[in-house]
Amino acid sequence: MKEIKDIVLAAGVAASENIRMVLATVVKVEGSSYRRPGARMLVTEDGQMTGAISGGCLEGDALKKALLAIHQQKNRLVSYDTNTEEGSSIGLQLGCNGIVYILFEYIDLQRKDHPIALLQRLLQQREEGLLITFFSTDRQGEQKGTRLLIKDLKEQAFALDAHYSPLNEHIRFAKRARKSVLTSFQENGQSSEVLIEYLVPTVHLVIVGAGNDAQPVVEIAHLLGWEITVVDGRASHVNTARFPRAHRLIAAPAVEITAKLSIDSWTVFVLMTHNYTYDLTLLKDLMHTATGYIGSLGPKTKLLRMFDDMQKTGMTITESQRSIIYGPVGLDIGAETSEEIAIAIIAEIKAVLNNRPATSLKFLKTKIHTEYPTII
Repeated sequence: MKEIKDIVLAAGVAASENIRMVLATVVKVEGSSYRRPGARMLVTEDGQMTGAISGGCLEGDALKKALLAIHQQKNRLVSYDTNTEEGSSIGLQLGCNGIVYILFEYIDLQRKDHPIALLQRLLQQREEGLLITFFSTDRQGEQKGTRLLIKDLKEQAFALDAHYSPLNEHIRFAKRARKSVLTSFQENGQSSEVLIEYLVPTVHLVIVGAGNDAQPVVEIAHLLGWEITVVDGRASHVNTARFPRAHRLIAAPAVEITAKLSIDSWTVFVLMTHNYTYDLTLLKDLMHTATGYIGSLGPKTKLLRMFDDMQKTGMTITESQRSIIYGPVGLDIGAETSEEIAIAIIAEIKAVLNNRPATSLKFLKTKIHTEYPTII
């Protein structure tokens, strides 16, 4: 989601200066590729690029294609085949062996539903969403581009125009499986392909504790584009001078914290106040929220003691609640310094949210990327 945020911000600046632009999106991959479908890059007519569609090997040629799309003011689909002798020079730096299809969409600011407007709408609320893009691998086919955004996935029915009703089944699958889908669509006797992209809100990291060891955690989370809140009972420690990268700072007693936050399944917590009572008080409240991850800094004995103290008060701790609590927090990478511990913490959160085992890729028996998107 950080890439989308950066693109929307850059597009806003370009629009304010009347600079024309194109959105380049990876819509399909056959074989191997550095980036997967949904990767985006904004290109402005003055040559500025925001985002990425590869590890750097395609961007140079993509700039030329984007400028052509700006000049023609029309959408274009370009394929890069790194399997061929000619194409291999493009992917040689990465060892790519595949075909990458990139859709270049001219941004017509006169259209209220242009791609950047849809991306901006996606960012306005912390909700899951489906972004639907139409393209054709037939060079003579129409490149309709990014046309639909479905935000409220809790609704049973979707407010789709009857024209798009054949996509309802695939949209429901993407919603239910929480996966992106690549499918086909028939229109006026012509077939096009459709990328139904499943997108989730930005991770909201709440760091409970404003000690010096919390600072590198904030810095790494900032690099990932996460929303960051720092919480502590000591007003002297919670300030912008100590945490300039944080989006929100809260100085309050532990019993008041959950009421001050909007907590969803993309909100994660790390308890690192070094104050047992503060951590325990907040943990009691967090176990009844929608969060899917609570990390506890400190030894296993500390966490077991907290469980024991909660049970002594008559509180029942379910296996489901225990499963979202990670203590000691972080992956086992031999971390010693606060910076190393921060890396271990952020890596564990990323693995948990992506439902990955966090093992070395060296021992992976399958592809690095799971099948994405699902092809129907």
